Amino acid sequence: MRIDPGKTGEERGTRDPAARLLQLLSLLQAPRDWTGAELAERLGVTPRTIRRDIEHLRELGYPVQATQGNIGGYRLTAGTAMPPLLLDDDETVAIAIGLRTAATAAVSGIEDTSLRTLAKLEQVLPSRLRRRVSHLAEAATFVSQPVQGADAELLAALAAACVAHEKIRFGYAPAHGAPSRRLAEPQRLVTAGRRWYLVAYDLDRAGWRTFRVDRIDALHRTGSRVPERALPDGQSAAAYVADALAAGPGSCRAELIIHAPIERAAEGVPSSLGVLEQLDVNRCRLRTAVDSPEYLAFRIAALRLDYTLLGPSEIVPHLRRIAERALGAIESTPSRDG
Repeated sequence: MRIDPGKTGEERGTRDPAARLLQLLSLLQAPRDWTGAELAERLGVTPRTIRRDIEHLRELGYPVQATQGNIGGYRLTAGTAMPPLLLDDDETVAIAIGLRTAATAAVSGIEDTSLRTLAKLEQVLPSRLRRRVSHLAEAATFVSQPVQGADAELLAALAAACVAHEKIRFGYAPAHGAPSRRLAEPQRLVTAGRRWYLVAYDLDRAGWRTFRVDRIDALHRTGSRVPERALPDGQSAAAYVADALAAGPGSCRAELIIHAPIERAAEGVPSSLGVLEQLDVNRCRLRTAVDSPEYLAFRIAALRLDYTLLGPSEIVPHLRRIAERALGAIESTPSRDG
């Protein structure tokens, strides 16, 4: 529940005791102490009303702690029987996006738990929030888990535009060149190379483009809907982003021979790592590209199948360091034999 401190008590609905208690509870969940005067000002009531509401919350089982002194105040403390947590809209969507990302990314051991938690959360979401979360599910392709942050509100808005096939305008600041305004038809959100990307048809440049989401700002949804376009050569959005990363400056592209049938390789090689191509019944080729040789070496070293690196040579020293570090850890471990 979002509270606008610039509104009056009447505008905030503080005449409704139940609504005021929810607003008070939301404030007390912040990791700070609130003085009675601060709470009274935020809710547009008197300090006496705040004291009465605090006692009411305690009667309901909420552990509200009061501290004395010049810097004293109220805060909600953790308890073994904590009543339900209150979240505002943005916090709820952020949790749902995080759970969906964890459920679809290669984070060993938490995928099933994330899916169960997400299912429970989506059952109780208001329809307005459920739409925002479902838009992200429809519009996003998780090629790898991003570690570079993207604004949750921006992601939700982009996802909604992708699902609706709605033209958008936005500011874009490329790595090289001057910032510009773009008019585009968004198609898909993709995570790859540890970042979020938007795949869209750039109407100003009459061609498909890949935009890093962290470089997008001032998004405007035009309300104009258009038929969905097909990517060149029938590519998927994930493949298009992979090719764009491989061709871009600063990217690192590698090829490996996987010594296993392609069916077995598909089980052992995460789709986030790249594209598999069959060579013969016992071997296949893996083409991959990310944003740095260090990260690529880390991803390759985690493979559970035998492989031969075809290139590039800049990955070799990083793989060697990983191997030496692992070997050193094993050799320094005391033997338990005998």
